[in-house]
Amino acid sequence: MAAVRNILAGMPWWVKWVAIPVVVLVVFGSLIGTVLSLLIGLLFKVLLFAVLVGGLIYVVRKFMSSSSSRGDW
Repeated sequence: MAAVRNILAGMPWWVKWVAIPVVVLVVFGSLIGTVLSLLIGLLFKVLLFAVLVGGLIYVVRKFMSSSSSRGDW
């Protein structure tokens, strides 16, 4: 880590804060995009699962309470 600091110590600010991040995005951009899309897709699926399970529980409870009051079972 000290070697990297020594190399970057003599560089102008724009190399550290502009050029290196741009190179990282060019080299690893597709990997970063793939990881982000995977995480967003996984989050969407988890939220969809939670909504569907919650809706199912709501429907079952509603059905059970309405049918138990009538005594159809």
